[in-house]
Amino acid sequence: MWKDNLQDTIAAISTPLGEGGIGIVRLSGQKALAIAGKIFAGLDKKRPVQFKSYSMHYGKIVDEHKIVDEVILTVMRSPRSYTRQDVVEINCHGGMLSLQRILGLVLKHGCRLATPGEFTKRAFINGRLDLAQAEAVIDIIRAKTESALKISLEQLTGSLSGSINKIRRSILDILVVLEAGIDFPEEGVMAIDPPVLSRSLAGIDKQLNALLSGAAGGRILREGLHVVICGKPNVGKSSLLNALLKKERAIVTPVAGTTRDTLEELIEIKGIPVRIVDTAGILAPRNLIEKKAVKRSRHQINLADLVILLFDASRPLDQQDLTLARELKNKNVIAVINKIDLKRRLKKERIRSLFPEAVELAAKSGKNLHSLEDAIYDFVYQGKALGRESILVSNLRHIEALSSAQKLVRQARTLLADKLPLELVNQNLKDACVYLDQILGKNFSADLLDKIFEEFCIGK
Repeated sequence: MWKDNLQDTIAAISTPLGEGGIGIVRLSGQKALAIAGKIFAGLDKKRPVQFKSYSMHYGKIVDEHKIVDEVILTVMRSPRSYTRQDVVEINCHGGMLSLQRILGLVLKHGCRLATPGEFTKRAFINGRLDLAQAEAVIDIIRAKTESALKISLEQLTGSLSGSINKIRRSILDILVVLEAGIDFPEEGVMAIDPPVLSRSLAGIDKQLNALLSGAAGGRILREGLHVVICGKPNVGKSSLLNALLKKERAIVTPVAGTTRDTLEELIEIKGIPVRIVDTAGILAPRNLIEKKAVKRSRHQINLADLVILLFDASRPLDQQDLTLARELKNKNVIAVINKIDLKRRLKKERIRSLFPEAVELAAKSGKNLHSLEDAIYDFVYQGKALGRESILVSNLRHIEALSSAQKLVRQARTLLADKLPLELVNQNLKDACVYLDQILGKNFSADLLDKIFEEFCIGK
C-alpha cells in the first residue's frame, strides 16, 4: 500500500514561499529527466537524458517557445541521489510567479505534486535512510539552536541507529542461544549458562539506559523549554524578561500591574531553546481585566516545564509571596531574588527554606544574570556538561520504544532469575527487538509512515 505510488514522478517547490534570490523546483522519479527535457532548452542543445549525474547546466525553461525563466538545471541519477531515483532540480529566480509557472509546467507534462515529506519517504523506502535518520531531516529543518541542530545531524549520520543496531545484535545473539537450547535440549547444543546470560542482559539494560538518560535534555533541545516568569505585582518580571532577551520587549513602570497579558518570546540560553513567558502579577483581581490576566497567568504556569518565581529583595516576604510559594510546591521552580542593588530587606536563607534553588540578581542592570542562565542550564542537563552524552534521544516515538524495550529486557532477566521457562525469556526478548525495529523502520505500518511524514514540508 505504501509503495503504490513509487512509480509516479513527483515534483514540488523545495524552497520557502516568498521572494528570494533562488528558488528550486525538485523532481524525482523514473520520468524526471524526460519531463525536464520537455521544458528545458540548454545552450549546447543536449537534452537532460544525456546529462551526466552530478552535473549542472545553464539554460532556459520554455513553454511553447516562450521563455519562462533563466535557470540552472541539476541532474542526479539513480541510485546515487537523495531518493535513489532520478532527481532533477531546477534552480530559478526566487519569485513565486516563476516557481509556480515552472511547477505548473512539470505537472502538465506528467509529474504529480508531491505530498508532504514524500521525497524523504522515498529515500527511506528505497533504503537510502532508515526511519530514525529520515525523522532527523525534519528536525534539522526545524532546529532553533546549535545544540538542537547538532543532535539532529548526529541522528542523520546514523549515531542513534548505530547504537540501536548494536543493542539489537546483542539481543539476537542471546536469542540464538536460547532457541538452540529450547529446540535441542537433549543434544546440549550451545548450553545455556544462566549467570552468563543474566550478565549479558544487564549489559543490554545498561546500553538502553544510557540512551534514555539523555532523553529529557534531548526533547527540550528539540522542542524548547517552556519557562514562565511569575510573581506578585511589581517584583520585576518584565525587567527580567527584557534582561534575558537583551532588548526592551516588555513595558516597565513603577506602577504595579502594568503587565495585563502574557508575553511570549523564543530565546536561546547557553544553547537551549527557551520559550519564555512573562505573566501578569498574581494578585486578588480588582476588576474583569485583572481577573482574565490572572487566569491566563495561572494557565501558563500549569503548562510550564520550569517556573521562575520572583521575589523583591527590597521588600520582606508577605502573604502573597507565601501563597504563591505554596501553590508552586509541586512544580519545577527556580526562585529568583531580584533587586539586590537596592537596600536589602529579604534574606536569601528565608527563600532557601522554601526552595532549594535560589538565585540573586538585579534584572535592570543585568547583575548576576548569568547565575540564572546557569541554573536553567543545570535544570536541563541535571549538572551534566553539554556534549558529554554521546547521543541525546529527542524524539518521543524513539523514547517510548526504547523504554518499552528496556522494560522487556528487565522482565526477561527477572524471569531468568526466577527459573521460569526459557520460552518466556525468549518471547520477551523477541518483543524487545520489535520495539527497536520500529525505531529503525524494520517493522512499521503504513499509518505510522503517514503520521511521521505528514509533519514534513512539501518539497523535502
